Amino acid sequence: MNISPDLAALMDIQPEVFAALDAGQPVVALESTIISHGMPFPQNVQMAREVEAIVRENGAVPATIAVLGGRLKVGLSADELHLLATDQTVEKISTRDLPVTVALGKNGATTVASTMRIASLAGIRVFATGGTGGVHRGAESSMDISADLLELAHTDVCVVSAGVKSILDIGLTLEVLETQGVPAITLGSEEFPAFYSRQSGFKSPLTVQTEAEAARVLHAKWVMGLHGGVLLANPIPAESEIPAADMNPHIGQALKDMDALGLTGKDTTPYLLGRIVEITGGKSLETNIALVKNNARVAARVAAEYAKLRA
Repeated sequence: MNISPDLAALMDIQPEVFAALDAGQPVVALESTIISHGMPFPQNVQMAREVEAIVRENGAVPATIAVLGGRLKVGLSADELHLLATDQTVEKISTRDLPVTVALGKNGATTVASTMRIASLAGIRVFATGGTGGVHRGAESSMDISADLLELAHTDVCVVSAGVKSILDIGLTLEVLETQGVPAITLGSEEFPAFYSRQSGFKSPLTVQTEAEAARVLHAKWVMGLHGGVLLANPIPAESEIPAADMNPHIGQALKDMDALGLTGKDTTPYLLGRIVEITGGKSLETNIALVKNNARVAARVAAEYAKLRA
């Protein structure tokens, strides 16, 4: 592994993860914001453990990422997962927050953007999450656009997600990804998915049919020196989805409730996801867990295929 001494002084790579990276074996990064701010306890820690197990079952090594005590953590212990799931003081941190969190020795749960950056620093090329951030509804006046999109434009990591979160403006998100030169690819469907739902009403810009094809795309992109990430959208299984026609009114209600509270910035997504859980009587949480597991399964298979290409 080629990590500078200065970076190594800030980063703790779990021995299992280090050995896999050193040997060129497949590794899948996992974010921690979904644990600290995306789901309630105890479902969050149970989900985190089950997702790590799914990655292993599908031929890769899991590396859940966070910042703890100012250390960049690549791979977490059971105690560290529990801390993230239960400690209310753990902050939600994006890429902009990394230097402050590290320098001041704080605890932070990483978003898609900051997980991508740390994964890239460690040499991990495939990352599984739930849904990716994007352009928020009303962004034409608020300018609320997730740092996830800018990170995808610059960082050589494939993000496997169930599309972008359906609380966002999916059409504008796809436009920004196109402008940034980020391939937005859907696995096995001509329609881009909408997180809880298989259909968004937007045609997918690009499509692959198998994990092996996706891995070949990654290899071709980076060998050609086309820097930046890839968004691999993986539709939730049909048996677990909440159809868009059922979901959209719930999202509309949650957005109205958020506006009434005057919430802005990084507080919006955790609030909206939690409020939708309340409105759906817990159904959206079950769906969220199902799609995260499905994404972990696909990401592990993509990572395994990509490792073969690099061997």
